[in-house]
Amino acid sequence: MRVNDIMSAPVYTIDAREPAATAWEMMRFRRTRHLVVTGSEGRVIGVISASDLGGKNGDTVRLRRPVSDLMTEKLVVCTTETTIREAANLMRGHAVNCLPVFSSSDRLKGIVTAVDLLELIGRGTERPMEAAPRPVLKNRGVKPSQTRSITRTARGAR
Repeated sequence: MRVNDIMSAPVYTIDAREPAATAWEMMRFRRTRHLVVTGSEGRVIGVISASDLGGKNGDTVRLRRPVSDLMTEKLVVCTTETTIREAANLMRGHAVNCLPVFSSSDRLKGIVTAVDLLELIGRGTERPMEAAPRPVLKNRGVKPSQTRSITRTARGAR
């Protein structure tokens, strides 16, 4: 399976000169936790997450600060043809929660987050599996020595 199969698209971007409060409001409105940050020429220069912005109680962190002050400049990226395993290892190895996904022609195509990987694990395989048979235990909880006496009494009561 490839990153192309689970990535989120379109990618929400924000200019590095925008106020951090604007980035927070955009995240709330779009219901996302990551924005890709672009420079003056439209090139990707970083990523900003909800935790970079201080979360829901981070008003003081965001106050009068541009996105460029809070963004993560260390970009770890992948391509649409990167395998899920490679993407997970990149995220784990670099301690990041998202990977911007680029096409082979260096165009931003999507984003893969840790939540996307967890959703994939949670869904499981796509092949339907037959449920395993669950045997019913006739005398569950009864000691083997009691089983004989129970059966004898039941027969004698007839």
